[in-house]
Amino acid sequence: MAVFTRTIRSGNAGMAVYEALPEGTQRCPAIVVIQHAPGVDSFLHRMADRLAEAGYAAVAPDLYHRLDPTREAMERFRMLKDREVEEDVNAVVGYLLLHPRVDGGRLGITGFCMGGRVVYLMAAANPYFKAAVAYYGGNIMVPWGDDVVAPFTRSSEIQCPLMFHAGAEDTNPSPQDLQKLDAELSRHGKPHEFYSYPGAGHAFMNFTSAERYRKSADNDSWPRTLEFFARYLGF
Repeated sequence: MAVFTRTIRSGNAGMAVYEALPEGTQRCPAIVVIQHAPGVDSFLHRMADRLAEAGYAAVAPDLYHRLDPTREAMERFRMLKDREVEEDVNAVVGYLLLHPRVDGGRLGITGFCMGGRVVYLMAAANPYFKAAVAYYGGNIMVPWGDDVVAPFTRSSEIQCPLMFHAGAEDTNPSPQDLQKLDAELSRHGKPHEFYSYPGAGHAFMNFTSAERYRKSADNDSWPRTLEFFARYLGF
């Protein structure tokens, strides 16, 4: 496996992208990995690495690249705008379509925490994604920015199958939020699978937090994620 960070263009700005590639030289499916609120940190690196170990090219863009790096992560999180997030993820897709190791017809997306919300958004916004896996994405009913609609409002535009993992003890998304999302996706005939993990709250995949990490939920959800991507990306 090869790992490195490179800078690509998004609009008029440079954006850092962490990249993990599997062994070999053959073209492979690729997964865009969307950060949680703390950013593209050791947890995100490990999630990308796990996908590369499974045979996928994995890329994790820094969605905070427009924002002052001296600000706290949660402050930067609250400054994100959906229009700019779309631009950034679309730039990553453009990069992957030209990547010599990537089969551009087999692109997926996954994300954690705020990244799970971005997964829901981008499943509607970008037709190149063939499969999307969201981990405990909150605030899906809330827009980022003043002149955009919430991802939930775009449910009818979702263009690929969606898997959603959440902790049964989470409050954002809450079990009631999941019921609402499930009903809306069903109403529009969108293929989706939802899984809830008992004893787990928000950020149950984050192994860097002893308080939040739940090994059983990790062990149950990750094979489901890999099977889902394999099913829809033909891998």
